Amino acid sequence: MTSPLTVVGGGIIGLSIAWRCAQRGLDVAVYDEGRDDGAWYAAAGMLAAAGETAFGQEALSALLLESSKRWAGFAAGLGSLGYDRTGALDVALTSDDLASARRMWGYRDGPQPLASSELRDLEPALSPRVRGGALLPGDHQVDPRRVVAALRSALGDAVQPRRVDTIPDGPVVIAAGIGTAALTGLPVRPVKGLVLRLRAEPGLLRHVINGYVDGRHVYVVPRADGDIIVGATEEERADLTVTAGAVLELLRSATDLVPDLAEAELTETVVRHRPGTPDNAPLLGRWRTDVIVAAGHHRNGVLLAPITADLIADLVVTGRPDPLLDAFAPGRFA
Repeated sequence: MTSPLTVVGGGIIGLSIAWRCAQRGLDVAVYDEGRDDGAWYAAAGMLAAAGETAFGQEALSALLLESSKRWAGFAAGLGSLGYDRTGALDVALTSDDLASARRMWGYRDGPQPLASSELRDLEPALSPRVRGGALLPGDHQVDPRRVVAALRSALGDAVQPRRVDTIPDGPVVIAAGIGTAALTGLPVRPVKGLVLRLRAEPGLLRHVINGYVDGRHVYVVPRADGDIIVGATEEERADLTVTAGAVLELLRSATDLVPDLAEAELTETVVRHRPGTPDNAPLLGRWRTDVIVAAGHHRNGVLLAPITADLIADLVVTGRPDPLLDAFAPGRFA
């Protein structure tokens, strides 16, 4: 392909695609309004392939697993992104919660079951009420805000602050998140999620905590600087309202697992919208002759950024779709 490529959308997916295409020698422009209003801005950045799939999603599971394998190399090309291989802990508060966690371990990467005392040896801040859990050494994390900043820096002037109301002349990649629906008519819907940011003493936690709390799920993701991300709600709504009930639910679950978080400063409440599809798997591949779509990543935009960028860049350059794209064709709901 010799014509310049336009990428519509400057979130983590669009920027990653543009970066990979630029590395392949293409002339690339990214059209984006430049606001931090994408799902990536609220994302905690957990890289847990098996933990993000549901029963019967074999194709998506394979895509997530392959992308998780590519994250180390992807991160190495961008510098300091907060990429952390410490691992995660599944932590269950009650016996019923522990039973739920055990059912999920068959879909995880090498879980190592641990008793309550062993969990607290690894994370002394955990509540003595926890009944058990597991170490998940293959679950990593990255800071999505640092990833996006690094991609913007790498692309430089190729990122252009421009509003797009109609599809530009091709070749073009549509990676506009929930805005993809307005541009293409494809079924991408907003799924509301609330995430909290707390400020605690650095070192309070080392591992990502996947919490099972009285039938609810919460994640607690520590950053090296003392920031702690707590999330996330999931609602089929398009508003941006931060409700007291949603904040209460997240804080109650998090402090049940880590009581010291009650003393942490609440520094930010963030609502963003995940781009969902009818089957909550992404739309990836050619939609029209000169239009490729990469959208609808739902909860998995950060995790799927490397594999999406590689597959779409290869498609743009060669014109030949990788077989991994077959299950995610943009027209599969027609």
